[in-house]
Amino acid sequence: MDDPWMECMDHCIAVTQEAGKMIREALQKDISIKQKSSPVDLVTETDQKVENLIISSIREKYPTHSFIGEESVAAGAPSILTDDPTWIIDPIDGTTNFVHRFPFVSVSIGFTVNKEIEFGIVYSCIEDKMYTARKGKGAFCNGVPIKVSGQKDISQSLVLTEMGFKPDPKIFRAMMANMESILTIPVHGIRAPGSAAVNMCLVASGAADAYYHIGIHCWDMAGGAAIIREAGGVIMDITGGPFDLMSRRLITASSEDIAKQLAQKIQPFPCGRDDTEN
Repeated sequence: MDDPWMECMDHCIAVTQEAGKMIREALQKDISIKQKSSPVDLVTETDQKVENLIISSIREKYPTHSFIGEESVAAGAPSILTDDPTWIIDPIDGTTNFVHRFPFVSVSIGFTVNKEIEFGIVYSCIEDKMYTARKGKGAFCNGVPIKVSGQKDISQSLVLTEMGFKPDPKIFRAMMANMESILTIPVHGIRAPGSAAVNMCLVASGAADAYYHIGIHCWDMAGGAAIIREAGGVIMDITGGPFDLMSRRLITASSEDIAKQLAQKIQPFPCGRDDTEN
């Protein structure tokens, strides 16, 4: 076989479609909500059911593969990336959106081998947009090729991020100061759709020109990282260095010019790593 992982990708697309159907059906019912680390860190029964569906389906077909899943990690599973073929899964990226029925809710899956992302799938299931990317093969939305805007002038850019409650007032002030620093460049505006994976796909498809975030997780980033790269975009660390999937922070952009300008404006704050105990 020319591409040993293409069969894995095809299976991933099929199970992601099934997961998206489960999420859409759940939106028609009462949603049972639980808190994780704080009153704004939410999980639902659907998050857990969707992750179980995805992992059980993949494990049946590929029993030797490894998994990093958001809800599995929340339940105590390790979050260590090895050289093994590994599925990195966010069953509902945008749980708060899901709870409020705000229409940016996605299933995000990235597949790594030797710690390198081989393919990524992001299914924005309320919009019914299936974003896919295979290393070296391009990025697509519902089978149609996508590419970044190519914008190089940050003052002509629309920037995405996410904001929310931070219990440490220093971190909260740093988050708000970063937004002020970027808005006063100036840029056309900042938007916060509420799903990291969707944000990355919006940059990949040219609907926004950049996205930055400190404090997310590898399952938020893995699927979208493949799509950004294959759409011709740039992905790097918040400081301007190389992107690190386990670092919990990133900048993605339509061009290196914009990414580097954002890196100069953003002041990092502590967020830990996914592969160490915090």
